[in-house]
Amino acid sequence: MPDFNKLDEVTRRSFMATAARSCLGVTIAGSAAELFSPSALAADPATIASGGGRAKSVIYLFMSGGMTHLDTFDPKPDAPDEFRGPTETIKTKADGLRLGHYMSNLAGQADKIALVNSMTSTQGAHGPGKYFMRTSYTQRASLVHPSNGAWITRLKQRANESLPSFVTVGSGNGHPAAGFFEPQYAPLPVGDATSGLQNVRRLRQVSETQFNKQLALRQLLDKQFDAQFHKGQKNVRAYNQVFEEAVKLMESKDLEAFDLKKETSKVHSAYGDHNFAKGVLLARRLVERGVRFVDVEFGGFDWHNDNFDQCEQKLPVLDQALSALLKDLEGKGLLESTLVVVATEFGRTPKIVQARSGRNHFPKAFSYLLAGGGIKGGQVYGKTDKTGENVIQNPVSGPDFNATIGFAMGVPHDLTLMSPNRRPFKLGAREGAPLTNLFG
Repeated sequence: MPDFNKLDEVTRRSFMATAARSCLGVTIAGSAAELFSPSALAADPATIASGGGRAKSVIYLFMSGGMTHLDTFDPKPDAPDEFRGPTETIKTKADGLRLGHYMSNLAGQADKIALVNSMTSTQGAHGPGKYFMRTSYTQRASLVHPSNGAWITRLKQRANESLPSFVTVGSGNGHPAAGFFEPQYAPLPVGDATSGLQNVRRLRQVSETQFNKQLALRQLLDKQFDAQFHKGQKNVRAYNQVFEEAVKLMESKDLEAFDLKKETSKVHSAYGDHNFAKGVLLARRLVERGVRFVDVEFGGFDWHNDNFDQCEQKLPVLDQALSALLKDLEGKGLLESTLVVVATEFGRTPKIVQARSGRNHFPKAFSYLLAGGGIKGGQVYGKTDKTGENVIQNPVSGPDFNATIGFAMGVPHDLTLMSPNRRPFKLGAREGAPLTNLFG
């Protein structure tokens, strides 16, 4: 009999329906049958009709530190110098869509992207801001909420049984990961994309027979302990599941997905040499093999000083890697099935701090980017005023955006799941609504 704790949402329902037939001699009928059927969490027909449910994977690129919106996705060419600075506004391949001049490669891919220039938040500190945008909830000391990647992993059936459904790259220790969900929904963390996964091969001097004997001995020694504590102790289950997943990954032919040396020098050159660029390339390799959600973090966007010098150094890295990713996914026929997101915890103050040529934290208005996964390219959603200080059209919250990711993936963003203390939570929080107008 399957271990019920290891089943994803769809398989869990299949198991319960089968158990009812086998043990009780009955078939679950009516609403209960629908609840436990394999198609229970399939994309709603209305979602499909509205353009959602096309994405099979998400590449979530997070600009940690608070990326400036006026110098990237929401430039203001008519604003006074004290807002605009030396940033120039450039035209793109899409009519009406403008970018800061640091994003010149992306300008040629603008027909593939949608900009959301009306993001807004109340979280103006880095930790709480990142947490809120990834989870839809404000940070608390008593509970860790699941990240958007964990929600997708839980609600979307696993595509490749030998690879994890959720991977983070360069995210460090502050990521909410699986939160209060069971450990099988936690991400596999990769610290450095270039190094890939370390210590994942069996030692040369250990044969497969010896290795299997060691596994059997470990199970024997842990048997009594597991029998006593497995059901009631989440940490015990986590230990076992991590161990089992590691063994499964060691034996997988898809382990090579983590090896960037398999890519040609031409591909490496297209993405760029920066560690973040390698993380983006790794994300493409992973979604190509069925990984559902890859979160790649690019740190260092907290530009209180020398904002424009920092723009010259950092933004071309993002521009090159993102543009290469969009071209690569399109060339491999994966763009329509892969939702690409560029996110950050908040924007930067539109008015420049002249004494240090910097921009401070600014959660009141900022920008996100989406591409692929059913998104209609070449459009701008929402609007800020002429200086970029206030959202004046279609404000979008973190919960709205996470609900949009769920909509693209065809999962029920409004499904309520209970925390261990029996409190209700959703991917899009209480009031998050997907931006269905972005799809087409």
